[in-house]
Amino acid sequence: MLEAMNAQSTWRKDLFPSLAPFREGNLIVDELHTLYWEESGNPTGLPVLFLHGGPGSGTSPMHRRFFDPEVYRIVLFDQRGAGKSTPLGELRNNTTPHLTGDIEVLRQMLGIESWLVFGGSWGSTLALAYAQAFPARCLGLILRGIFLCTPAEVAWFLDGSQWFHPESHAKLRALIPPQEQGDLLHAYMRRLTSGQPEARIAAARCWSRFEAERVTLLPEPEGSKKVTSETDAFDLSISRLEAHYMVHDGFFTVNQLLQGVARIRHLPAVIIHGRYDVICPPKTAYQLHQAWPEAKLQMIDGAGHSAFEPGILAALVVATEQFKFNRRFI
Repeated sequence: MLEAMNAQSTWRKDLFPSLAPFREGNLIVDELHTLYWEESGNPTGLPVLFLHGGPGSGTSPMHRRFFDPEVYRIVLFDQRGAGKSTPLGELRNNTTPHLTGDIEVLRQMLGIESWLVFGGSWGSTLALAYAQAFPARCLGLILRGIFLCTPAEVAWFLDGSQWFHPESHAKLRALIPPQEQGDLLHAYMRRLTSGQPEARIAAARCWSRFEAERVTLLPEPEGSKKVTSETDAFDLSISRLEAHYMVHDGFFTVNQLLQGVARIRHLPAVIIHGRYDVICPPKTAYQLHQAWPEAKLQMIDGAGHSAFEPGILAALVVATEQFKFNRRFI
């Protein structure tokens, strides 16, 4: 026990150095979708799968850096319609069962028997769905910013925000005529799928900024994000896919992910959540822990939603360090 405590005190709590993939490619998963994937770190190391949020946000080079590259075989991929996957922002053939099936196709293509699954925000949703569908393929889970895509969480995301960020909520509402403001989700979905490019871009920019303004505990400086064709493409993918999944309750039955915990209670897991997360309220992480008491819950004081909030980042890296030593979370 003393050795474990001494090891914990010296575990790294910041990101690992930048690294490049040693292998990458494109995986055709159906007649419409092709997924970008990459591997970095140790080619013969402990496999770990990183699941990005959104849905629709895609991966970035920063995401490789949560893991010790000498120990981990780090697998990243862009989900359907996101990042470098094509077609960008595509809603057809894009459901949670499609995504969990894609993960299995990718695992088999890479010749991986089982892997640690790491996901935050929507990535935590997808990690839970995948683990419950394929528990034998999971070594454990590291989950951050829990989101179960329930109607209550979706209502909070769009309308509960006005209690803490009334200015941002007012801008979100301002794009929508008064007669449609009673159902912002479907009002935005209509515009994000409109045949008019101007309407799609305007709605996408508004949705994306509404989310971005609340993702960290302290806001970024006003005007720090420049509007370019590249950010428009990102805004379209993330807003269309988020609205699509929210409209369909994540393609889950009522309380599916909480009820499915019984299938994965034997797996080691850590749940990391910002105490002041206004994107995904902490109550959801608490509910998951109540259903899964064996999982270790860490509420991070002084943190919001982002994985790169200092306290959350440190907790995530410590979790990957713990797992590489003993495959359990101490």
